[in-house]
Amino acid sequence: MAPLEQDALAVREQLFHERVRECIICALLFASLYILCHFIITHFKKHTDFTAVHDDEDAAVNRIALGLCTFTLAVALGAVLLLPFSIISNEVLLSFPQNYYIQWLNGSLVHGLWNLVFLFSNLSLVFLMPFAYFFTESEGFAGSKKVGGPVNVPPVPPIPGSPLTPLPQGIMARVYETSVVLLLLTLLVLGMVWVASAIVGNNAASRQSLYDLWEYYLPYLYSCISLFGVLLLLLCTPFGLSTMFTVTGKLLVKPRLLEDLDEQLSCTRFEEAAVSRRI
Repeated sequence: MAPLEQDALAVREQLFHERVRECIICALLFASLYILCHFIITHFKKHTDFTAVHDDEDAAVNRIALGLCTFTLAVALGAVLLLPFSIISNEVLLSFPQNYYIQWLNGSLVHGLWNLVFLFSNLSLVFLMPFAYFFTESEGFAGSKKVGGPVNVPPVPPIPGSPLTPLPQGIMARVYETSVVLLLLTLLVLGMVWVASAIVGNNAASRQSLYDLWEYYLPYLYSCISLFGVLLLLLCTPFGLSTMFTVTGKLLVKPRLLEDLDEQLSCTRFEEAAVSRRI
């Protein structure tokens, strides 16, 4: 084998090992965030919503919704911690440039983390969170049967004198209904954006930009929702701080370090003298 081929093979092998190392690090970081977010959600969520459900179907639906919410929270927490992680890793590399054990904190890893966070943020924002909400609220299409259930079980008859009909069963029926509702919502949002773009700018360029969904529409939607979140944070933070200080001032006892004890003693003596004169 020629020396040039050996060098090229060594470079390809090094790139392969770096790629595998980055994948392992990303998987470990996301697994840690997922476990942490799972404990956070189960701590603040009512345990009856997930553990005290007697129906297996509702319990499975709640577990799926819990998993989707945990995934979304892990992505959000990763997006929040990504900037401090980038700054700290850069400072560590500048402080120890020759250390072999911290060379994995390189720019390729940070760039890959940024791409993954951006991808999963759009996925969670556009698909996972609406799917989790509609999935918990779904009941299944009429006439659907429970998958994997008994075959010869007759359907539950309606209650006499009641307009209510029995709820359809089956997780797949809920999945189908949720997918259809989510598709209709996506078409509605795209149609509204299309009409707004046609009203604001009635030209071919404004309509052509909507065709490029991945390159233009999703990043623009993500930026708009991020801007809305920042504005909401700026609006709610002063009210939240004022409410927090008000509640804290009501609950805490004011210190009496600067009060004059002689004045309190004299007031007490006057009150005692007034009571004794009344008696």
